[in-house]
Amino acid sequence: MNMVSIVFPGQGSQEPGMGRDLAEHSAEAMELWKKAERQSGLPLREIYWDGDESAMAATRNLQPALTVVNINLWRFLAERLSPAGAAGHSLGEYSALCAAQVLPEDQLLELVCLRGRLMDEAANQDGAMAAILKLEQAQVESLVAAAAAATGQEIRIANYNTPGQFVVSGHAQAVDHVCAGTKPLKGRAMTLPVSNAFHSPYMSEPGAELSRYMDKLDWRDPKIPVYLNVTARPEPSGAALKEVMKKQMTSSVLWTQTIENQYADGMRAFIELGPKGALSRMISQILKDRDGVKTLAVSTIEQSAAIEETLA
Repeated sequence: MNMVSIVFPGQGSQEPGMGRDLAEHSAEAMELWKKAERQSGLPLREIYWDGDESAMAATRNLQPALTVVNINLWRFLAERLSPAGAAGHSLGEYSALCAAQVLPEDQLLELVCLRGRLMDEAANQDGAMAAILKLEQAQVESLVAAAAAATGQEIRIANYNTPGQFVVSGHAQAVDHVCAGTKPLKGRAMTLPVSNAFHSPYMSEPGAELSRYMDKLDWRDPKIPVYLNVTARPEPSGAALKEVMKKQMTSSVLWTQTIENQYADGMRAFIELGPKGALSRMISQILKDRDGVKTLAVSTIEQSAAIEETLA
């Protein structure tokens, strides 16, 4: 049987009706939606099962709702899976912590509700982000360094999503400079519809508030190794996990490095629990030249039927 990694998607993976089939199948799953609604004060089921796209994309709505979807899928499938590792992309990392029993569900929901609100309120017209496609890492790093030097402004690679897909984050002037530099290199740049420069020092203030709240929570040693966005490596204790997680909001998401490290540690089957399947596609690109890799995206009860075939 393949060694398994479970991975959880983050912001941008939302879709209409997400999590509804499982909630209508399981009273326990429905109760988690209700609990998140009580903690957030938001009508999450109404928004994601009957709402419009603008409401679904709002950060303070999305973060608790997507976390509920991810966790419910893990609960439903946990008895059929014995993962050797877990990881989550940005917001999805909180679902990985829950699956590893690092934080109790109530506390984790409180944490993502606060994170969503803080990020929603941290609008900054100087902050911007852009996806950079079809260029190699060294080329993007060179563009970022040139933009910082030319503008004198903060900018960094915020997401290492695949060997050919990156996200830059920082001052809008510097981000524009990077975007302009991609075309001569035959790359592609897309400005993202965000209100700030996430995963950069622009998030220092909300990150500090979230860190203070983390100190109030009960961090336990992980039952499953969680490979972290900040380091691409797991930590053995709850105390160490907390200290790394305090850096997550202002640090880069080392997704490519995370998946490569999991592969190096023996993982061959990657099961994504959450909507859209974006991480499964990324993993296929990251490990495209490696032997024995299987990926599966599970967002519905129906899709979960393919798990045994993936694990075989």
